[in-house]
Amino acid sequence: MPLPFEVLNPTVRRGPFRAALFDFDGTLSLIREGWPRVMVGMMVERLRGLNLAREPEDELWGLVERFVMELNGHPTVVQMARFADEVRARGGTPDTADAYLAEYLDRLMAVVQQRWDVLERGIARPAAWVVPNAHAILTNLAARGVPVYLASGTDRDAVVHEGTLLDVLTPFGSHVYAPCPADPTFSKGRVADDILRTLGIRGDELVGFGDGVVETKEVKRVGGVMVGVASAEPGETGVHPEKRVRLAAAGADIIIPDYGCQEALLRWLWGD
Repeated sequence: MPLPFEVLNPTVRRGPFRAALFDFDGTLSLIREGWPRVMVGMMVERLRGLNLAREPEDELWGLVERFVMELNGHPTVVQMARFADEVRARGGTPDTADAYLAEYLDRLMAVVQQRWDVLERGIARPAAWVVPNAHAILTNLAARGVPVYLASGTDRDAVVHEGTLLDVLTPFGSHVYAPCPADPTFSKGRVADDILRTLGIRGDELVGFGDGVVETKEVKRVGGVMVGVASAEPGETGVHPEKRVRLAAAGADIIIPDYGCQEALLRWLWGD
């Protein structure tokens, strides 16, 4: 009988695992779904406004999208610094990374605030704005006695607020790691290293879940097993094809569209 998930690495180690590391946006939360369109759209608009773009629209959009998504998982200000470099390389005088970050957040929050509102008022339930069955996999891991850690490139205050609205933070306890506003020094790699050191475990005893390139590479760097969450947008189902390509290229061992298969996935990973 075929597995309900895609195994990219046929020699992947199968547990048991002694810790699990989760990304937040796109891996647990869908509140910020659509952020790439907002970010890339802002950058393309800025380049056009400065007369620094000669490419056709689809080519320019693709170029910007590539570097934005390659940096997905770093603090957001890192993507803004990369955009400043792009402006400079094209002969323009860029604003500061912090200024670009403020503009991006203004645009994004116009959308996100509406989602906060429906959750705060109880119009929408948390399950509507998480990757399907996210609560179930956290409960399953807790039942297995596996400590879970959260590492996000989104500002910590936003992660805590949105995670509370979505009722996903309790299993993580104090293990919620994210940058202070506009802090480019935060590192998911450092979080992974700290987990191994603090628990005294081997790298191959860590399993990661994420939809971004950065956390995928960092979990693989320490020798862990990476489950790539190629989550679709709300209202859609199945594997997001572009996410799958990026996650596979970054080294993901397994691809899932969401956690609908979480029971089978964890049994298989643990070799039950």
